[in-house]
Amino acid sequence: MRSRQVDSTDPSHAQPTGGRPVLSHTATSVVTIDRFIIEQERLHPEATGELSGILYDMALAAKMIASKVRRAGLADILGATDNENVQGEIQQKLDVFANDTIVKAMDHSGRLCGMASEEEPEIIPIPDKFKCGKYCLLFDPLDGSSNIDVNVPVGTIFSVVQKISRGRHGESEDFLQPGRRQVAAGYVIYGSSTMLVYTTGQGTHGFTLDPTIGEFLLSHPNIQIPDSGRYLSVNDSYEQYWDDNVKLLMRKFRGLEGGHRPLNVRYVGSFVADFHRNLLGGGIFCYPANRKNPQGKLRLLYEANPLAFIVEQAGGAASDGTNDIMKLMPTELHQRTPLYIGSRSAVNLARETLAAKAELVTA
Repeated sequence: MRSRQVDSTDPSHAQPTGGRPVLSHTATSVVTIDRFIIEQERLHPEATGELSGILYDMALAAKMIASKVRRAGLADILGATDNENVQGEIQQKLDVFANDTIVKAMDHSGRLCGMASEEEPEIIPIPDKFKCGKYCLLFDPLDGSSNIDVNVPVGTIFSVVQKISRGRHGESEDFLQPGRRQVAAGYVIYGSSTMLVYTTGQGTHGFTLDPTIGEFLLSHPNIQIPDSGRYLSVNDSYEQYWDDNVKLLMRKFRGLEGGHRPLNVRYVGSFVADFHRNLLGGGIFCYPANRKNPQGKLRLLYEANPLAFIVEQAGGAASDGTNDIMKLMPTELHQRTPLYIGSRSAVNLARETLAAKAELVTA
């Protein structure tokens, strides 16, 4: 069957969503991620194509990881290795494979000056035999990998920032930039289907991998998160360690305080899976600070910043409970943060509740 690309200049295919020009498709059209990126690039005559190349390479790496994840129960890649990562966590075999796959897919392209991974203690340099570029890649190679053995969806998260130092290789200052300076961010969810969602600041768009042809196809153009959410994603096992203000907030989300409509509690324990469900269905993911983790648990650069960029482009919000996540100034590669992310109204309720209780305590 012949496929065709929708003419993005045809007004019959326009999507009047916030003035953002995006591609659309009908039941008779097919838009691959490559075609979509090219069309988006044409909207910016000054673009060099380097950022597009990074997205292509990430899509390729995602296909390779998806193939291994699908066969995880058949191949000898399930379970843990004997090593711990920089976070002090036992590395899963697929973690190591995903990390190596992304590094090898990206290090030779000439588009990056360095990489940083949740699995690596320091910046990953570009080998001297390859050209260095003007972008930095930060990534969590396999979020939720401890769930692989029980067949729960896992994911890859990535963020791209532009180099600001003058040397050939990426320096700490290049990676320690606030989320507002991201030029691209995305995630891949490996579940019943493999889906890649990304933004370059022109809306949030989703692509589903068709395994029969090995291509990511546009399936969710210009995603908009519902403002009145349906889901609350939080790990209740930490309630005994929460401050009273956090406990009050969770009671509000459950409809037990303040007359709020109760949210349905859904928590997978794989950040990408919980976030993806809430992005499409509306709701909020919460990982508050607690007495065991006073600085929070999630990583600012590898998890919070990229998904904050994505959710904001979809009309949502992300906060550490006080500040916008993407305004935070990082001080270290593996910095942690509390996180409230999802529908804007739910995140605003979190800010208001936590601020009100804080003022009461300090009064």
